[in-house]
Amino acid sequence: MSLDLHAAAPPDPGRSRAGRPAHRRATSLTRLDLRYSPYLYVLPFFVIFAVFSAYPIAYTVWIALTDRSPLNPTISFVGLDNFVELITDDPQFWNAVVNTFGMFVLSTVPQLMLALVLANALNRKLRAQTFFRMAIAMPIITSTAVVALIFSMIYAKDFGLVNWVLDTVGLDPIDWRANRFASWFAISTMVDWRWVGYNALIYLAAMQSISKDMYEAAALDGASRRRQFWSITVPQLRPTIIFTLIISTIGGLQLFTEPLLFTSGSGGLSGGSEGQFQTITMYLLDVMNQRFRWGYAGAVALVLFVLIALMSTVNYLLARRISSDK
Repeated sequence: MSLDLHAAAPPDPGRSRAGRPAHRRATSLTRLDLRYSPYLYVLPFFVIFAVFSAYPIAYTVWIALTDRSPLNPTISFVGLDNFVELITDDPQFWNAVVNTFGMFVLSTVPQLMLALVLANALNRKLRAQTFFRMAIAMPIITSTAVVALIFSMIYAKDFGLVNWVLDTVGLDPIDWRANRFASWFAISTMVDWRWVGYNALIYLAAMQSISKDMYEAAALDGASRRRQFWSITVPQLRPTIIFTLIISTIGGLQLFTEPLLFTSGSGGLSGGSEGQFQTITMYLLDVMNQRFRWGYAGAVALVLFVLIALMSTVNYLLARRISSDK
């Protein structure tokens, strides 16, 4: 009678019973980890978003439908009355809208174009390349109050640098704070000086990711640098251009610090003697802090939110259309 030496030994009942619960617990913990841990990872974002974004928006919607004021202890529901008054019977608001869009166009369009040209120049091999790349970032870290102070001196009526240059060439001086379009131009140059370098660095970082083989192939085909810029660089930068356009739109329509500090004397929120450079955000603060109409200020904030959303959408579609045509 032969023995099967390769036959498996019978399992130990005690060992298998002791190992099964531990294995089952480990499997259950693994399943719970795979099922719920992703939610725990993203939970902090939603908590912060709910506290600092969702709740303020919801509170603004509620307060815009009331006549809330610190001078009145009672709160009454007024529905859409604040919005109706704002749109149909508030010329100062529409004056602020015109000022905001005027300075937005004067600052954003040259800002992004100059940033694109500057980034393209810095993307080439230059002497002291690192120095120039660091130099364009300096305005970003400069205090806005200091920038406004310097530009206020440059555009001063009596002893300003710009009026001195105009007088040198035989032109009359300009009162940059009293004239509407002059104040738009002065504030726009202040904004451009501060943010051109920021957008140029973003464009430069995007240009660094474009394959050099595309430029070499284009150069072999006889394409000039100008042709390479419009046929290769700009189409490859389309997502980045759209991003900077949307960010500039949000910042431009929320313009506040530069025009506020450009005002000389008291009444800074009024944006000049006749509101010639008062923006929507300045008007919002004026309504809330000077007139103490918090409900009406909430309506202004919501209308500004809608304007920013509409303009961002329009700019996004327009940028996509222009880039696809090219």
